[in-house]
Amino acid sequence: MTTVLIADDQPMQRFGFRMLLESQDDMTVVGEASNGTEAIRLVDRYHPDVVLMDIRMPGLDGIEATRRIVAAGARTRILIVTTFDLDEYAYDGLRAGASGFLVKDAEPEELLAGIRAVAGGDAVVAPSLTRRLLDAYIHHLPSTTTPQAPEADPRLAPLTDREREILTVIGKGWSNTEIAERLHLAESTVKTHVGRILAKTGTRDRVQAVILAYDTHLVTPA
Repeated sequence: MTTVLIADDQPMQRFGFRMLLESQDDMTVVGEASNGTEAIRLVDRYHPDVVLMDIRMPGLDGIEATRRIVAAGARTRILIVTTFDLDEYAYDGLRAGASGFLVKDAEPEELLAGIRAVAGGDAVVAPSLTRRLLDAYIHHLPSTTTPQAPEADPRLAPLTDREREILTVIGKGWSNTEIAERLHLAESTVKTHVGRILAKTGTRDRVQAVILAYDTHLVTPA
């Protein structure tokens, strides 16, 4: 059973999510929060598998709530639910540690699949869509560190040459199947490499690996 916490300041939105999730045999809603502070408190109380996190909420917003939940070491994974065309904070949400994002007008099947994917440790967003998001919004963000060559970034030091190559193409939006075909590897081998990359770099999932590729300048915005 996948346990879900809904964090959204709109009661009707929370009601709609709850009705959908509780219609599923493998999901249950453990609580609802109307702001980020409540979300943090309820995560600490219920330890849900997934939080459906709105970004724009009164008081503590969803980005800061995500950052604090992840920093606390909670096993809970965060799925940002945002109005993609209007909300330029989605990238910040991913950087804060969210495992992916969906738009609020997504089909119910997409939301359910996204929750199951996140609960299973996968990224919700297809790599190509993640790349498009990062390309669209990375220009709006101030640089927090002095740019350095990829070779000098300590986060990449544990990686082999092959792992660094695969992290680069993950950042470019290649799926495991595309990596296997283009680099002439078995797909099972690619999955093994991806798992080792996540473990060595301390990234939670594929979305965070894409962000790492950008942060370390293995990939630059188009």
